[in-house]
Amino acid sequence: MLANKSSSPAGQNAVSEVTIDLPLKILVYKNGRIEGVLRSPFVPASEDPGITGVATRDAVVDRETGVAARLFLPTRAVITGRRLSLVVFFHGGSLIAAAESAFCQTYHRYATSLAARAGAIVVSVEYRLPPEHPTTAAHDDAWNALRWAASLADPWLLYHADRRCTFLAGDGAGGDIAYRTAVRASRAGDDIDVEGLLLMDPYFWEPGWLPHEKAGHGGFLTPAEIAQLPCRRALVAVAEKGAGVRERGRRLAARMRGCWWGGEVTIVELHGEDHGFHLYGPESAGTERLMESIVEFVNKERDQSSMLRDKKEVPSGVLDGAEVAPSLSNGSRMKAVPVDVPRRTMTKSCL
Repeated sequence: MLANKSSSPAGQNAVSEVTIDLPLKILVYKNGRIEGVLRSPFVPASEDPGITGVATRDAVVDRETGVAARLFLPTRAVITGRRLSLVVFFHGGSLIAAAESAFCQTYHRYATSLAARAGAIVVSVEYRLPPEHPTTAAHDDAWNALRWAASLADPWLLYHADRRCTFLAGDGAGGDIAYRTAVRASRAGDDIDVEGLLLMDPYFWEPGWLPHEKAGHGGFLTPAEIAQLPCRRALVAVAEKGAGVRERGRRLAARMRGCWWGGEVTIVELHGEDHGFHLYGPESAGTERLMESIVEFVNKERDQSSMLRDKKEVPSGVLDGAEVAPSLSNGSRMKAVPVDVPRRTMTKSCL
């Protein structure tokens, strides 16, 4: 009979020895096992805006890969009849499948707050994650999600989004994804207009960050790369107690100011706060300050005439306030075709 490998001292050490410990996120063991330390439960979408004033629904971005997104539509902003800023959001979670999801309670709550406060339509992307998929899959999914959103493929986007006022946003590892997606947009030649970058405590991963990853994406945050960014503005927020995460965010902001990019960069430093504070301390003073900064950033210098022109690009009457308001207030008229959004299998440990 073959002996159980885990019964040997070396096997037991591999099972119990932690090689990577990201506080409040994940534990990576020597044998490759990964555990999510904090992962909030999944919550369903609802087209009833309820007390939040934000209707939500899920959509499939790519059936072949299973990439999906949750859309957050602020109904009070829709009633004005004006087109809304479009925020394509990439959740954090240390790029680990056992950590977080666009459909989890934590990020559903945050995206709802962002949509309501900023008066913007938010597309929160559910991208593929390691260890089931290579890190590159997340970045490919993010790029496909941006192209999908920019094409206004969903009815909510078609009738309500101002694609010329698109923001790429993310926190933690999602900030890394948002930045790299902007870089990719600058090189792809697609007609995608990115107004700004919103990076909240961005964690820029280095090559070989996990045992199963043999290679990373190579160099990044270089002056030449930053100079080609397609966006006109950027907001970088860092938490004082974020240690290495904070310094990487500061480094990016400094390089943006020191290269030939020519855009406007704003850095927001949250004193006394730790990484992920805006998610796990929703009522803290730091969270409120960050949200106020984001709302001001998204709504800065909105081109009213551009929004009015966009209004004429869709069928007559669709964006009229009298037509839109009842369809979203009672949930009976703005019904999109239901979709079966793929859910990735979530377990406490992924081998």
